[in-house]
Amino acid sequence: MNYDFDKVIDRSGTGSYKWKNGDAMLPMWVADMDFETCPSVKKAIMDRAAHGIYGYTVDTTEAWYQAYMSWWKERHAFEIEKDWLVFVTGVVPAISSAVRKLTTPGENVLIQTPVYPIFFNSILNNGRKALESQLVYDPDTASYSIDWEDLEAKLTDPQTSLMVFCNPQNPSGNIWDRETLIRLGQLCYENHVTVVSDEIHCDLVSPGCGYIPFASVSDINRKISVTCVAPTKAFNIAGLHTAAIIVPDENLRHKMWRGINTDEVGEGNCFSAIAAVSAFTEEGGEWLDALRKYLWENRKFAEEYIRENIPQIRTVPSDATYLMWVDCTAVTSDSDEFVDYLEKEVQLMLNAGSGFGGNGKTFVRINLACPRRRIEEGLRRLEKGVKSLRD
Repeated sequence: MNYDFDKVIDRSGTGSYKWKNGDAMLPMWVADMDFETCPSVKKAIMDRAAHGIYGYTVDTTEAWYQAYMSWWKERHAFEIEKDWLVFVTGVVPAISSAVRKLTTPGENVLIQTPVYPIFFNSILNNGRKALESQLVYDPDTASYSIDWEDLEAKLTDPQTSLMVFCNPQNPSGNIWDRETLIRLGQLCYENHVTVVSDEIHCDLVSPGCGYIPFASVSDINRKISVTCVAPTKAFNIAGLHTAAIIVPDENLRHKMWRGINTDEVGEGNCFSAIAAVSAFTEEGGEWLDALRKYLWENRKFAEEYIRENIPQIRTVPSDATYLMWVDCTAVTSDSDEFVDYLEKEVQLMLNAGSGFGGNGKTFVRINLACPRRRIEEGLRRLEKGVKSLRD
């Protein structure tokens, strides 16, 4: 089938968080796509809505289990057992539940920065300490790598009991290789640190690329990990509140199940399971492959435009997510001030990198998940903003 990702959809009047500032402001910030979801997902939701009764609904049907198990086996070469799966309303609620259930107030939760800002919220809002192990940035190649010496030192701290890991990494787009995942798992195991792996972006990789689930690489990784997954990012259905955790270890799974149910984030709405099943079956794979191709072309277009027209800034190469991490060191020393300037001067919304920790103070994050003409307009506004800032 042909899917029209060039179609511009008016999202006004829908309560869109991304477009909350109106049509004059071009939002290329929060990780929300401006594309309609897969047609089969849309149809499944509409068919269910036509029933007219929206009462309490069982999420973990046999079809739901089979959809997750089949998708991860076929798309990611990871065989999940049915008992490992637990429904949860979202990846962020799962992470917050893990922080509350698997740690005590005042303990360290390790994160590798720059990273998704909500990691900080899940940790700090629950009275724990966010312990940063900064990724090493190479300005010559605009790439990130793990500082193994620093990571090991912080894992060795007896106050460190949990690590929240991002795979693929947001915002850099790193796809971690098998050797890295094995080494990381071994270090955490030796230091009695549980790993919560956020893998929500796993299906948003460039054509021909794959990601490796953290829990798939060794028995050790399976034993110590909680993997958070969902169709919401790849299929643009975050508003339906549907996700899952994969927990192979029985004792760890029981703790997480208790935490999720204590926090009352273990029951979705009447569309949650239906949307997930449809995404992971029917035409979901075909639609997703077409989307990935379009997103990859968006990324290549944006990289070339910036290279030719805004050479003062530099993109970080990436094979994952639809988010572009941009080094603006030559333009600004304060990304908060920079994005405020862009909003006021050219009506362009980007994410300031400061909230991601690490070296994010001079970076911005750009959302490329929109029709090409919006990418072009956003980049023209960015070019205008950079030039006016330097004049």
